[in-house]
Amino acid sequence: MSGPRVNSFFLGNSSGVNFSIIVSPIDEETGKLQVANCSGSKRAADWNLNVTPGMNTAKVTISLTRNLQLCLPNATDCCTTPLCVVETLQVLACRNSVMLAHLLVQAEIYANSSFTGNVSENATIIPNQVFQPLGSCPCDLTAGACDVRCCCDPECTPDLKQLFNESCFTGVFGGDVNPPFDQLCSSQSMEYTPDWFPFLCVQSSLNNTPFLGYFYHGSTSTPKVPSFKIPLQTSPGKLFTGYRQGDPIMTEENEYFTVPQRSVAGQCVGNAPVAYLQNFDVKCLTNLASYKEGLPHDVRINSGTGDFIQQSVMYRTITDTGKFITESESLHTAEVQCRNVTFAEHYTFILKDKDIEDINVTVFLGSLCDGEILTQRFTVRFLSLKSTNAAELLGNPGYQVGKPVRAANMNASDTFGSLNIWQPAGRGLCTSATYTPVIFGLDSLSGCILEVGINEDCSLLRENVTEKLNSLIQATHIGKRDNSSYSDLNDWVEIIRLDPFNSDTNVSTGSLKGICPDIPANLNIRIIFADVGAVQGIPQQEILAVQISYSTVIWQFQCGLICENSISFLPITTSVQFIKVPAQPPISMTRFQINYTEFDCNRNDVCWPQLFYPFTRFYTGEPYSQCLAKGLSLAFLVLLAAIMSNPWFSKLWNSSLV
Repeated sequence: MSGPRVNSFFLGNSSGVNFSIIVSPIDEETGKLQVANCSGSKRAADWNLNVTPGMNTAKVTISLTRNLQLCLPNATDCCTTPLCVVETLQVLACRNSVMLAHLLVQAEIYANSSFTGNVSENATIIPNQVFQPLGSCPCDLTAGACDVRCCCDPECTPDLKQLFNESCFTGVFGGDVNPPFDQLCSSQSMEYTPDWFPFLCVQSSLNNTPFLGYFYHGSTSTPKVPSFKIPLQTSPGKLFTGYRQGDPIMTEENEYFTVPQRSVAGQCVGNAPVAYLQNFDVKCLTNLASYKEGLPHDVRINSGTGDFIQQSVMYRTITDTGKFITESESLHTAEVQCRNVTFAEHYTFILKDKDIEDINVTVFLGSLCDGEILTQRFTVRFLSLKSTNAAELLGNPGYQVGKPVRAANMNASDTFGSLNIWQPAGRGLCTSATYTPVIFGLDSLSGCILEVGINEDCSLLRENVTEKLNSLIQATHIGKRDNSSYSDLNDWVEIIRLDPFNSDTNVSTGSLKGICPDIPANLNIRIIFADVGAVQGIPQQEILAVQISYSTVIWQFQCGLICENSISFLPITTSVQFIKVPAQPPISMTRFQINYTEFDCNRNDVCWPQLFYPFTRFYTGEPYSQCLAKGLSLAFLVLLAAIMSNPWFSKLWNSSLV
């Protein structure tokens, strides 16, 4: 052991066991330890033994009681050498004078060298650091001891200073708390002083030094848990002029309105802010031990214009918890603790223009017990106040990458439609596969496997495959934009369908079983889109046309030696391709770009043709008026620097001072 305390454990039943400690000197001639017996006690010399019994185990603690400080002059209870303790200990566990176990401990403990004196309990009076330095020796951090490399420390003797005399701390930390700063006019004699230095130098005494700011106030504050807050508005009135897409929704307390969401890593974050016009539907796993309540439903929300609205909450009770309880662990206890928790929360934001008009919240409650794993569901969607259909979302004036493509069925009374692709599950069979919507801008390929018998009728197989592929497209039109209105047919484009080739051939020539030609096994969805502008700097894209076609294959039954009463598989796939128009061909290089490559911005780090790009109309990072004002200010400073760098200006300035 190298410290004043060490722990060990005695494994087994410690009832009736007597623990003792002895200091065992080593025989210098034989090098053997003293023979131990069970007549010892729990204290030996400067050592104490403490035993904490437990379940089939006991914690044994050995502690040193002596002082480990280095000796000062005329001191007694201290360490005379840096290696303060070198002893060999034996810990014995006996029952009825029979030794059950023993532990050998070699102790080599060094003295504490960081502190060699007593600290006064009186509070230190700290002067006002605004007008004078905190101390003449800031590197003196240890009271009553010499700090290494701190040459201004009064506790450092000349002998100790010789050890680090050439490595002392410099600057303010090393004790030079009042150095002449570079801005003083008296520092003009310094090397490389610019010509404009007399014009901008400071005439001040050393008592008024900027280094006092290093120790300004020195007050401490208690740490606070960071929260999702924005700076408070100092001016009265409305906070906002309306929300924009992606803006966090704020509460009355000027905090973010949060709902549990899934992070990039796939984990659920309980205090994730809700972004304006961004719908989501997430599921989070939890149990009774880790369950936490979310944001209270009595929190009022900022409507976007400074007004605050109250949430309309409706509570419902779930009796069938089978859809939410995904796993149940077997419990051995007779009594199981249960608690009424939130199973699901559905938020619906009713919008009018850029403002939030109302918030409807539906909370589903149920009982969760120990050992059960709950799948919580949280949904947020934004609806337009002008919409009479709950399915009509208030979206963007154009599509953005990552958003679902909107579809409509204009031939049905309920115009809501869907455009989906396969999402296989389990073995990948079509009978267990689910649907997932087509995402704008994401080319995808998915499929499933259809079980087919050897005696399958080819006509029925074609109809079955076509029916399954058509089930993915429950729509006649696709929305041009994300905010297409179901009541305006001009906001939609009709889906162009190229029906599969209808073959009347039932089997191949020779009436062979297990071969079917012209099976429409591939569904091809091509979506043509283009850029139509930008809103608040965000590019907006619009769908121009949608085409659906089929690719046929020849299906042949695959089997081994025996094909009777066996099943083969037919993979059917769906592909989605987004095509942007018009096509952007590469810009041909001019003869100047070919011959003078040093002026090519794509090949060089320095781009001279774009030197004044921030001052042109093509730069949209900030308003043109601000760019122009900053450009004129920069030009004035450059002109002023050029004038002041001339020798005649220095001569004129020196003559004016005389």
